[in-house]
Amino acid sequence: MDFTLEQKFENEKWYLKIVGEVDIYSSPDLKSQLKMLIEEKAVDLHIDCIKLEYIDSTGLGALVGVLKAVHANNNEMYLYNVAPNILKLFHITQLDKIFSIKNDGGTPT
Repeated sequence: MDFTLEQKFENEKWYLKIVGEVDIYSSPDLKSQLKMLIEEKAVDLHIDCIKLEYIDSTGLGALVGVLKAVHANNNEMYLYNVAPNILKLFHITQLDKIFSIKNDGGTPT
C-alpha cells in the first residue's frame, strides 16, 4: 500500500491531497511529509481526502500527531471529501470530535 501527497501553497495555506492508501508501512512517511510542510510554513492545512482509498489506525495516529503540531502553532487542519468508509473510522474512534471534517460536497478553499 502506498500514497502520494499532492501539495500547493496558496493564500497563506497549504492545500494538500492524499492519493492512495495509508497503512502501518506508509503512515510514518505521511506524518513526516506533513510535519516538514508545517515546519516550512506554519499555517492551516486543508487536506482533500477524495482520493484517499484506505487508512488504518496507524494512519489515523499519524494525522493526530500532525494535528497536535498544527495546533501548537495556533493553526487548524481541515479534512475534506472523506469517504463514508473512512469517515466511519473517525466516528468509531471519536476522532470526528477533534478533527474539522467538511463533507458538504465542496472543495477546499
